[in-house]
Order: sequence, then C-alpha cells, then structure tokens
Amino acid sequence: MASNPIRFAIFGNEYSPLRAGTVTDILCAIGDNGAEYFIDRPYYEYLTTTLHLDIQPAGVFSGTDVEADFAVSLGGDGTFLRAASRVGRKNIPILGVNMGHLGFLADVAPEEASAAIADIMMKKYRFVERSVIEASVDDGHLAVNPFALNEVAVLKRDNASMISIRTTINGEYLTTYKADGLIVSTPTGSTAYSLSNGGPIIVPSTDVLCLTPVAPHSLNIRPIVVNDNVTVEMSVESRSHNFLIAVDGRSEKLREGTTVTIRRAPFNIHIVKRLSKQYYKNLREKMMWGKAPQSLSSDK
Repeated sequence: MASNPIRFAIFGNEYSPLRAGTVTDILCAIGDNGAEYFIDRPYYEYLTTTLHLDIQPAGVFSGTDVEADFAVSLGGDGTFLRAASRVGRKNIPILGVNMGHLGFLADVAPEEASAAIADIMMKKYRFVERSVIEASVDDGHLAVNPFALNEVAVLKRDNASMISIRTTINGEYLTTYKADGLIVSTPTGSTAYSLSNGGPIIVPSTDVLCLTPVAPHSLNIRPIVVNDNVTVEMSVESRSHNFLIAVDGRSEKLREGTTVTIRRAPFNIHIVKRLSKQYYKNLREKMMWGKAPQSLSSDK
C-alpha cells in the first residue's frame, strides 16, 4: 500500500522582489521528489499574478488553516517569524530559505534549497527546538498573536517621551525602567532587536530570557538574563497615556496602566537543519567575525 506523499506548506514575502527561477527550482524539487506543496494565498497570488509563474500547487491555504508535514519559508527572518506564528502550535517543522540579508533563522542559501528538499525526502536532517514566549494583558486579550519566537517589547509611541516600566520577576520587584522601551527576548531573539540595543548573544539551547532596555535614561541600567521558567510582569506609565506592545514585530496599542505578563509558552518551534549546518560557524559568518576591517580611505 502506497504511503501518502509528504506535504510542504510554502510561505513567502509578497512585498519583496525574488528571483522567479529560484522559486521555480524549489517547487520543482518538491514535485520531482514525489511530494506535494500548498501555498499561502497572498504568496500564491504574488507568484502567479506578479511573477507570472505557471505553478500547480496541491492547494492554497489562508490564516492558520495549514496542514502539512513541513513548512518552507522563502524570505528573510521576518518571513520565517510570520510562518512560525502560524504553524508553531501545530508542531510543523520549518525550513528557512534565506532570500533576504542576515538570515539567522532562514539559513539555507537559495542555491542550497533544492538539495535541502532532497535531504528532507531522504531523512537526512535534524530538528532544532527553539523556545517560545507568550504575552498576555490584565485587561483582556491581545488582538495580535501572543506568541513570539524572538521577543516581546513594550515601547513608547512615535515621538512621545520615554515611558516608565515597572518590572517584576516572579512577583519580586526588579526596577522601574525609564527608557524608550524594554525587550524580553528568547535566546533565538538575542541576535535580533535585543542585540541592536546592546543585549548579549545567547546560545539557543540555553533556557533563559534576556531583558534589554531600549535607550535607558540611566547608564547604570544594563541587560539582565534570567531563567525562562519565571513570570515577567511590566506595568507602563506614559505621558501620552498609551504605549505599544510588539510581539515579533506585530504591534498593538495599549492604554497606560495595563500590565503585560510574559512567560514561556507551552510549546517550542521546530526548525529543520541540514546535517552540515553548524551553529557557531553560522554565527561567525553572520557576525563577520575574523573579517579584515575595511579601509576608511579608498585607493587611488
């Protein structure tokens, strides 16, 4: 009795120009290996209407109505995060093909994508689990998806004055941050928004969270790393009487006095890695460690 074909759910960035040949190669690699692919509706419309690709998916899906054995993210880390927000709770593992720039999450180069698909079909891959955090508020539910693979941040709005963020860990008072915001990041998110604000790089296998202030008023305020089994609560005061919460970039306005609670989510994100991929090698290349510094003056 023949087994059911492996199903791939395809996510992509319809706002970023891509090489049509790369997308075609990936979809052909899936079909040539006897698998099926389903495409996120906005991306399908982009591929067929804008890129004019003649593709025949097994189906088109919308929202979280995704049923697949693997997800494939075609884009940068932002595309990967959007895919993770939609398939993470279903434990669908994600392969990230980097069509963007830095690509800590989407670390498969376009020219490697077809080989990566073949590896999956031959079961030559490994899973890496990444922790997820969940945000909640005391006055109701969030309109945005509350789960974050990278970070949850509370931030001032636009050009408003800095905000005051009273923060507790497991009910014990930590401090009141006077800053433009506060980032609570997972180890995965340590190389994202947190890093750009002076946070440390944290190895993904560690069970910790990092609290990184955004433009703090005091130079004595520094990032702090805590166990990820804690509950972080933040209560915000603002001269504009409101502030923003950003969950992996998905933002929502909240009113002053709202308490935001962060805790580890009850599930992890599963990422597909090729057997040849090594974390420290990827980190070294992305951070350009060991590269010769560029000359400040041009040769004449």
